[in-house]
Amino acid sequence: MKDMLRIAIVDPSDSTREPLRNLLLGVESVWLEAECSRYEFFIDVAKQSNPDLVVITLDSDHNKALQLIQTLTADFAHMPILAVSARGDGQSILHALRAGAKEFLTAPVVLEELLQALTRLRTNRVGADGMPASNGQARVESSVVSVLGSRGGVGCTSLAVNLGVNLAQDSNHSVALIDLDLALGDADVALDLVPDYTLADVALNIDRLDMTFLRRSLCKHETGLYLLPHPVQMEDIALIHEDHLSRVIGLLRASYTHLIFDLSKRFTPTDWTAMRMSDVILLVAQLELTSLRNVVRMLHTLGNEEGLGDRIQVVVNRVGSEDGEITLKKAEETIGRPIYWQVPNDYKPMLGARNAGVPLLTFAPKCKAQQSLVALANSLSGKDPQQPGQKKERRGFFSFR
Repeated sequence: MKDMLRIAIVDPSDSTREPLRNLLLGVESVWLEAECSRYEFFIDVAKQSNPDLVVITLDSDHNKALQLIQTLTADFAHMPILAVSARGDGQSILHALRAGAKEFLTAPVVLEELLQALTRLRTNRVGADGMPASNGQARVESSVVSVLGSRGGVGCTSLAVNLGVNLAQDSNHSVALIDLDLALGDADVALDLVPDYTLADVALNIDRLDMTFLRRSLCKHETGLYLLPHPVQMEDIALIHEDHLSRVIGLLRASYTHLIFDLSKRFTPTDWTAMRMSDVILLVAQLELTSLRNVVRMLHTLGNEEGLGDRIQVVVNRVGSEDGEITLKKAEETIGRPIYWQVPNDYKPMLGARNAGVPLLTFAPKCKAQQSLVALANSLSGKDPQQPGQKKERRGFFSFR
């Protein structure tokens, strides 16, 4: 999946700025972070928006534009600059490159040439926190995980919340949880958060949505996890469309290292959008007949869409409950694939954490379920899922299949 490139443009002329803006908006991997009509104001715009790349048209005032390029190059050493001008002679190109521009395109800009220039400039992108990377390396692309239940009550929200909290404990991670159970989601309750904004507020402001507004819309838990909750009023669900979610996901990927989506059980258009834009889909089940039957049905349905089947990993929750009569081996035979992860049945800590509105990390950090979810977070981050003191040859609740 392509990473999102946040771009700011400056062009005092409406007649050239609008076509350029429309061209950039048509590129799937581009987010137009800011646009400015005054050269002298653009330094402040760049400081506020921290774009990955700047596009500067020169023709309104070549001297002011070249001075702006020089200033930006001095103040933002790792932010690449693309210069655009109708004057494509060698002297004009040379002046722009000497001022600090990394690329030059002749106006009117051709889409193919623009895409080629953007590809070359991606290597100079900034770090995940929106500030220039000190080592000059490209930003690591974010990871998107959707959590999907095989039926109600299998523990999707608890898994999504605790997985997000555990991922957020790494200082190199910035993690956002988006509650896409738009009607009956309760991630905010699980974290005891009272948000000021919801997905409905983001949808209402989609036309002016930028990084600053979106970050302000997420509320931060004391563990470091960010949350974008479902709408408060059910009638506001209709405000949220799949194209809104696509734009939100694109912008979030440019700001956070990990995105977790707690999906509904209704396969809504927004659920499908999230799954299509996910790197991993955790399909949560339990060792009982209804859940496993639904896993088979869901694997078939998702497998019919190109690329989705390979992203699905089956997670069995509450393994070891006393009333369970179906074995893990029988479950794998039924669903026709290995089980990716097992979370042990830890009823009292899980229920206590939910009732207290706190994650397991806070309520019972040493319980079996929490240790399993820490290992799952490590596995999804590319780390060794093995827990300290656990022998690698042992296979149990933390086994990686």
